[in-house]
Amino acid sequence: MNTSRRQFLRTAAVSLPSLPALSSLASGAEPVITAEPAARADAATVPGHAKRSQLKLGTVTFRLAMDWDIPTIIENCTEAKFEGVELRTTHKHGVEVTLSKRERADVKKRFADSPVTLASLGSAFDYHTPDQSKLKADIRATKDYIVLAQDVGAMGVKVRPNALPKEVPVEKTLEQIGRSLGELAAFGASHGVKVYVEVHGHGTALLPNVRKMMDAANHPNAGVCWNSNVTDLAGDGFEHNFNLVKGKIMLVHLRDLYLEDYPFRKLFARLTDAGFAGYCLAEIPESSDAVRLMKYYRALFLAYQGLL
Repeated sequence: MNTSRRQFLRTAAVSLPSLPALSSLASGAEPVITAEPAARADAATVPGHAKRSQLKLGTVTFRLAMDWDIPTIIENCTEAKFEGVELRTTHKHGVEVTLSKRERADVKKRFADSPVTLASLGSAFDYHTPDQSKLKADIRATKDYIVLAQDVGAMGVKVRPNALPKEVPVEKTLEQIGRSLGELAAFGASHGVKVYVEVHGHGTALLPNVRKMMDAANHPNAGVCWNSNVTDLAGDGFEHNFNLVKGKIMLVHLRDLYLEDYPFRKLFARLTDAGFAGYCLAEIPESSDAVRLMKYYRALFLAYQGLL
């Protein structure tokens, strides 16, 4: 039997009433396609994991936002749906210990009135030096920075080790870094500010060494800033190294998510399994189309968690 295309569609529309798109075609109207609701990062469960993802995306001002002032940081993060920021010292934002009380209050209000959280102030202080006078000076300066963090409403302060001095036994250096962190964590606790030690530096970025620093610090207000280094895969591998500090991770730095030398999907899954509900901050190069780049970055961040 010769049946015209229109007759076929009309017949199909009657026999298959569950296909609204075909029914629309039969009537000559444009088909209506009902999309699935977009997944929400704050409400979806990572596939294969019982816990819901609570990871929050943000950025470090180093390098992407190093030339942005506070209003620009807030505007761009808001448009790209980045929830937090770490203001690294020396950048255009100007949030430094030289700010007056009035200026500090203004910074705090700007973030409080926005959807962007000031997750961290990124310092360059480190505590591996064998020079004890320099060590004491760095600890004093870090305390001033912790007070700044309190005044501007930052959740914490990022610090770091940078190396293992060759002239000093490794265990002694790790103990010194840890004790310094413990002192600063106690000071920070009295000001409502956490202290995050970045997994950073030659030798000091190895997770077994970071674990020893945390043991020496011995303070609940001292935490780890996971740094997404290739060295996270060294020794006994990613799983072992992650488990060494998973209970102490308070902040995460991310590199470009397209890099194939790092298991970002696994990192997000393990953070979710561990109940991490903090900020994952993009530490990526600047761009002439920064907001568009940030939107793509967020899409990949969600996709790697199965949330988009």
